[in-house]
Amino acid sequence: MPAPDDQSIPSVWARPRKQREQPTLSRESIVTEAIGLLDAEGVENLSMRRLAQRLNAGATSLYRHVANKDELIELVVDEVYGELRVPDPDDPDAAAGWRAAIAEGAHSLRAMILRHPWVAAVLGQVGLASLGPNLGRQSGRILAHFRQAGFQAGEAGQAMDTLIAYVIGMTTSEAAYLSMLARSGKTEQEWIASLRPLTEQAVRDEPMLTDLYAAIQGEDPAKTRDANFGYGLERVLDGLAARLGPQG
Repeated sequence: MPAPDDQSIPSVWARPRKQREQPTLSRESIVTEAIGLLDAEGVENLSMRRLAQRLNAGATSLYRHVANKDELIELVVDEVYGELRVPDPDDPDAAAGWRAAIAEGAHSLRAMILRHPWVAAVLGQVGLASLGPNLGRQSGRILAHFRQAGFQAGEAGQAMDTLIAYVIGMTTSEAAYLSMLARSGKTEQEWIASLRPLTEQAVRDEPMLTDLYAAIQGEDPAKTRDANFGYGLERVLDGLAARLGPQG
């Protein structure tokens, strides 16, 4: 049987931490600084050398704590997943309302991605991220709510995957849009106003789109985004509830 630190399992969670660490540098400080770098400059500017500069450390010293950039990505993703708020499934109030608990977790996941828009870009390259303590704990809580709702183990996992796919799909586009706004230096209202003449021209031969744009004119765009996300989330939950029959 391979040793626990065998690198045939390419994950930071499969490699034991060194017992002795530099007193001025720790895995926790590396992760904190990496998140700050990612939030400020995006994933395209993340490198071990760039991170070492921000920590006033040598690049080689980082490798005593994190073997490579892939491990670093696993660590930062798990760290920000710790920000999620998923109600305790052992709370009697939560157990009595699975939809409300799942919806709270979904809104919290959306908020986390919008705070850290780089997350959406790296979720497909995090290897065995599910081994991380925060992601594992949050996933376990979501699964517990689905089991309490009446889903069997296998379908509870499918329900969770469906929910997360909806949240990530909607929020990835939203995060990209908000990042574009930030680069433009305009407020959302200013951006929409600047595009209005082009938008009206583009949809003038499409009556359905013309009606849609007319219906949302003057609305607060942030509230519209919130409402659109909430509408889709409720429809996903409607579909899942239908699987449970009348008791759902």
